[in-house]
Amino acid sequence: MTISLTENSEIGTGHSIQAPFELSGVGLHTGTQTQVRVLPASRHEGRYFVRVDLAGSPVIPARIEFVRQTTLSTELGNGDACVRTVEHLLAALAAQGVDSARIEINGPEVPLLDGSAYPWVEAINSVGVVGENDPTSIPKTPILQEPVWVHQGDAFVAALPAPQTRFTYGIDFDLPAIGQQWYSWTPATERFATEIAPARTFGFAAQIEQLRSQGLIKGGSLDNALVCDVSGWLNPPLRFANEPVRHKILDLVGDISLLGAFPSAHFLAYKASHKLHIQLARLLAQSHSGF
Repeated sequence: MTISLTENSEIGTGHSIQAPFELSGVGLHTGTQTQVRVLPASRHEGRYFVRVDLAGSPVIPARIEFVRQTTLSTELGNGDACVRTVEHLLAALAAQGVDSARIEINGPEVPLLDGSAYPWVEAINSVGVVGENDPTSIPKTPILQEPVWVHQGDAFVAALPAPQTRFTYGIDFDLPAIGQQWYSWTPATERFATEIAPARTFGFAAQIEQLRSQGLIKGGSLDNALVCDVSGWLNPPLRFANEPVRHKILDLVGDISLLGAFPSAHFLAYKASHKLHIQLARLLAQSHSGF
C-alpha cells in the first residue's frame, strides 16, 4: 500500500500552555496513586513524559514510535521507563492545540480521574494556551492523498482524504444499554470540551473479575468508569445518550495525536481498539517524514 501525503502550510498550531498545572489520582490498571505536572515547552520539544520518580528522570516522548503496548489502553516506553493510559491527557492537549508540553509524572500510569478528558481540558483552560510569535515555527498540517486502513475481522479504522480533519466512530455491543451507536465529530466546527472530552470510559460488569485476575483495571470503580450489565447501567446517569461511542472518539483522538499533528483526513472507525488505532497511526507515520 502506498500512501501519499502533502503539507498545508497555512494550518498548524505551535502552542504550549502558559503556566504549569497539576492533577493527581488513581491509575485505571495499576491502581497506583500518581501526580502529573504539566509544564510549558518549546515547539521543538513536542509533548513528552518525564518519570520523575525514577533515577535520572528518564524522558518518554509522546510519539508513535514509543508505543509499547495497547492492552485496554495505550502505553509508551523508552528503555526501562514506561507510562500507561496516556490517551485521555494527550487527546485533551492535542484538541486544545497544545503540541508542546513537558509532562512530569511520579508513577507508571496517568491517573484516570473521572474517566474522561474533561478534568484535563479544565486544567489546560485554567492556565491558558499560548502560541509562538515566529510564524515560520508553526508546524505544517499533512494532507492525506490516498485512503489507508487496517482491520481485524469486521473491526477497522481508516483514514480517508478529506478537506478537514474529522472523526467518525461506530460501536456495536449485544448489551441493550449500548447496542449500535455512531457519532461524528469535526474539530473545526464542534468543541472538544463540550462534545467529546466529558465522555467517560466504559466497561462491562461480567468482565471485571476476569480482567482483574489478569492484572488489569485495579483502579477502576463506579466513580471513574461507566459500567453496564444486561439490565442496564450500574451508575447512571450518562452525560450523553451515546456517551460510549463519544468516548471511543476520545481514545482515537489521543492515539492519533501521537503522530504529532493531525492530518487533514476523515478518520473512520468501527468496533476498533487501541491496537488498530496505533497500527493506522504507524502506517501514516511511515509514509510521511513530517510526523
